[in-house]
Amino acid sequence: MATDGAAGGGREAPGAEHGLRRTLGFRDLVVYGLLFIAPMAPVGVFGALDARSHGAVALVYAVATVAMAFTAYSYAQMVRVVPQAGSVFAYARAGLGPGAGFVAGWMAMLDYLLIPAVAYLFSGIAMNALVPEVSQWVWTALAVVVTTLLNLWGVRAAARVGFAVLAMEIVVLAVFVVAAVVVLVRDGAQRGWWSPFAGDTGFAFSAVLGAVSVAVLSYLGFDAIASFAEEVTGGSAKVARAVLVCLVVAGTLFVAQTYLAALLQPVSSAELAAEPGRQGAAFYDAVDASVGTWLHDLVAVSKAIGAAFAALAGQAAAGRLLFAMARDRRLPRGLARTGGGTPRVALVVAAVITLVAAVWAARRDDGLDRLVSVVDVGALAAFTLLHASVVGWFVVRRHGGPVVWWRHLLVPVLGAAVTVAVIVEASGVAQLVGAVWLAVGLVVLWVQRGRPDGAGSGAGPGVVG
Repeated sequence: MATDGAAGGGREAPGAEHGLRRTLGFRDLVVYGLLFIAPMAPVGVFGALDARSHGAVALVYAVATVAMAFTAYSYAQMVRVVPQAGSVFAYARAGLGPGAGFVAGWMAMLDYLLIPAVAYLFSGIAMNALVPEVSQWVWTALAVVVTTLLNLWGVRAAARVGFAVLAMEIVVLAVFVVAAVVVLVRDGAQRGWWSPFAGDTGFAFSAVLGAVSVAVLSYLGFDAIASFAEEVTGGSAKVARAVLVCLVVAGTLFVAQTYLAALLQPVSSAELAAEPGRQGAAFYDAVDASVGTWLHDLVAVSKAIGAAFAALAGQAAAGRLLFAMARDRRLPRGLARTGGGTPRVALVVAAVITLVAAVWAARRDDGLDRLVSVVDVGALAAFTLLHASVVGWFVVRRHGGPVVWWRHLLVPVLGAAVTVAVIVEASGVAQLVGAVWLAVGLVVLWVQRGRPDGAGSGAGPGVVG
């Protein structure tokens, strides 16, 4: 197995300031991925997707799972040959060059720093609804503090607590599934049994594709698994497998819950489309009408806790991205310092940025809309460069032996087509913020011109060539 010095360098000595500790197993990786995605992620967007797809919401998630499988497969290919904490930053650097690597990391940073802020805000909103005497921003800040302390405790400890929270979310989802099946067997469905796949007001392929462009955003987070490549025991193949398993599990859960919710929905997709104000609560309204408010409350509590721990996983990934970019001299070197095998400086910096964004949004009436509108473009731009990296590494640079055209060209091209299409469908505000963030990154890259890349100076694990 050869080592590409230009992209990887030798392994650091134990105790080096940038050393990470290998303590994670396969289950831990899947836990982090599912925590970040959240097993009941479709709850908040169910009504909007149902209206937009003419009732074919389960089909939307089935298609979205296939669409995101291209990105998952590109991650699985690159993590095997570039097993580094920087994830897409390291992949683009190896496959396309240092400049592209910086841009990929810079765009991913927008996603990794702000998605946790959105999740913390969701947690604050849910807790404020349950305990209105405590301000929303206080709950939000408390969630940041608690999960940051868990991350600083260590990746293994955080994974253990995260597993307990994930188990709770799965149990709540299972309760919903059982309750829904009982109601459907007893009372029958409100819509046709095939309508979640065929639509309740007629099938329209263009409407389904339009909804898919929104549904793929529910999957953002599975890619965070790749950022733990230097902390997993047993090699990078385990990370690649975890990425794919996480996507399949999430997709299965999403299709199942949206199928059942659509059958329980007492109003048609056309009515939801005509009354946008009802879309946000459509999932809860269906549960209330068919099962009862007790399940509504149970789901709400689960979402409050789950959102905070989705942010925990996101914050952990953000810290490792900052750590990797600092280790390779693309960010201040102090961010590359670790303690006890944990990138504590990078984690604290990520937590402070997330805290400021989350509390700012929590204190504004339009804060959630403003945050949500900008977080997705960074991830999608980074995904696009990920797909280009696969082509660059395997096809252009011819690393890894003979080119397998379907794997090394067809899959990444299709994946890039999906991510570019979703960027095109994004709101104008999101596109503007993404363009401004990219422009700032290009300025930073220009200022850094001529600076030697840290990848070849023993900065990280070797890259398989």
